[in-house]
Amino acid sequence: MKFSIGRTAFTKGLNTVARAISTKTTIPILTGLKLVANETGIVLTGSDADISIETTIRSDDPDNMLVIQSEGAIVLPARFFTDIIKKLPEDTITLEVGENFQTLITSGQSSFTINGLDANNYPHLPEIQTTDTIPLAGDLFKQIISQTVVAVSSQESRPILTGVHFVLSENNLLAVATDSHRLSQRKVTLENPINGTYNFVIPGKSLIELSRMIDDVKTEVTLSVTENQALFVIGNTLFYSRLLEGNYPDTTRLIPDSHDTQVAFDSPDLLAAIERASLLSHESRNNVVKITVDPDKKSVTIYGNSPDVGNVEEDLEPKTVEGNELEISFNPDYMKDALRSFGQATINIDFTSSLRPFTLTPTEESESFIQLITPIRTF
Repeated sequence: MKFSIGRTAFTKGLNTVARAISTKTTIPILTGLKLVANETGIVLTGSDADISIETTIRSDDPDNMLVIQSEGAIVLPARFFTDIIKKLPEDTITLEVGENFQTLITSGQSSFTINGLDANNYPHLPEIQTTDTIPLAGDLFKQIISQTVVAVSSQESRPILTGVHFVLSENNLLAVATDSHRLSQRKVTLENPINGTYNFVIPGKSLIELSRMIDDVKTEVTLSVTENQALFVIGNTLFYSRLLEGNYPDTTRLIPDSHDTQVAFDSPDLLAAIERASLLSHESRNNVVKITVDPDKKSVTIYGNSPDVGNVEEDLEPKTVEGNELEISFNPDYMKDALRSFGQATINIDFTSSLRPFTLTPTEESESFIQLITPIRTF
């Protein structure tokens, strides 16, 4: 195998597949990246068994400066190889595989020889045997991920909760995540109706890596789903993720359908106040912030307290406040994650009682996005 390629295009491809490569793997060959030269271009593959990424650097794109002299395949140590490519002196790189998989990399006056492995020993990528594809707008799907993945569980004791639950039917998409202390739910109407119904759970870690790959506003993403794998196609890149096994709990009954007290805020203003209050609450073992609502005085007050350091109290000016008096305590980190997911929107916070979960929704299209937080009992 021998080819020459532009360093910029090669580095971009290597960075893409590196997202799937882990140094902590029980399969040693997966610490490497697979490189295949064929008539269409260079195919790079990285995998950690949970997610696999395959990207093609096409020879018919002049920007890639790719010239393939002979075809072949090799597995190279990912970290060393990527570091070498990034630091080579010239814009053009030549790679040649010799006997015993020894690989010569040259650029200008610089040359490296590194030991490779037989590509035939690299695990095969999952086979997605379905012709049904679901087109998704990249910017919208990236937003859905960022709004829901904050609520996935980090505890492996209930593996199903470490993912986001997707339900797709006709032209509706529902995404839900919960760690049993908080919940995030997003509903979207798709432009194009889809055939059939899909119900699956994708690990949160997979979605975070996928989100980082959707960088252009106009990016189109197509999704294919089988029994235990999801495949996302983004341009010349394929992103495979395993699906979590098991039944996701029914979360619809967790969301209250009425409220006794409602407060409206601009999300950035409330976020700033919670961040100030949590400066002291983080010094306390409990990490609790308390909020009191007095509809008669149209006032909302936030308290943060640490016995060792001191306390903070701040009066806020809500846009509107109505209902009954209320005093409620919560984890400020959950509240900050929820508020950040609303961006610059104006939100309603609906309370039913001091011990019942409360919800945050945008004032416009409130049905489309809900964040739910369980309060903390402080007595």
